[in-house]
Order: sequence, then structure tokens, then C-alpha cells
Amino acid sequence: MFESLLRGLMAPAPARLPEPDARLALAALLVRVAKTDGLYAAEEVERIDRILATRHGLGPFEAARLRSDAEQLESEAPDTVRFTRALKAATAHEDRAELMTALWSVAIADGLRDSEEDRLMRMVANLLGLTDVQNAQARQRAERAE
Repeated sequence: MFESLLRGLMAPAPARLPEPDARLALAALLVRVAKTDGLYAAEEVERIDRILATRHGLGPFEAARLRSDAEQLESEAPDTVRFTRALKAATAHEDRAELMTALWSVAIADGLRDSEEDRLMRMVANLLGLTDVQNAQARQRAERAE
């Protein structure tokens, strides 16, 4: 189902993703962040659905369907480095901090901070071309929105 998207993600230099693929790739990265601590909590699932609905103007059923597709893609997707590089290519620089805030929102949705999640979030921020300060600001925005 996701062969062409996966092929693009696995390319040495991923091309800019078309909008439907970029939307799915973002959703899959949200799922990956949620699963990093080994617990895919209901709060995280609800947060992902809410982010997808808000960001893409989707209804609840459309958002849940996108998340469901993203769960499948995430399980088949390449390493996080290539995955995030493709998202970087698909996302304007000025939108990446907002993307990072959404990722942090999912990471903290279950009320737990895990060292693996922190490590992943630092790596993703770096791969998206964000500084440590921008990453910290994104986390603070997500915490304030809680």
C-alpha cells in the first residue's frame, strides 16, 4: 500500500513529498514518537487524532483513518533519520517549529517523560534543522497547551 512512499523515504536524498504523502509521513512520525517509550497510550492516540484534525482540517473519522494508515506506515518505515529528512524536505523551515511542538505534544500526552523520548526528540529536532533552543521552546509551548 505504501511502496512508492517508502521507496521515496529510502532514497539517498529524498525528494519533496507531495501533500498527501507529507501528511501521512507526519502522522507516522507522530505515531513513532508515541511508541518510543514502549507504551502507545490512549492519550497519545487521542492527541495524534486531534493534531491531525486541527493541522489538516479533518473530521474525527478522517483523522482516525489517517492515524490508522500512519500506524501501518510507521511499522514498515525506514529508520527515523531518513524518515525525518523526508519530512524536512516536505516542510517549510518556518513550519518546522510548529511540527516540533506537535511532536512534543504527543510525547508528553501520557504524562511521562522518558529518556528515550527525549533522545528521539533531540535527534528529530536536529534532523529538521532546528536548534536546541527551538526544540526547548517547542516543548515549552506543548507543555503550556496541556
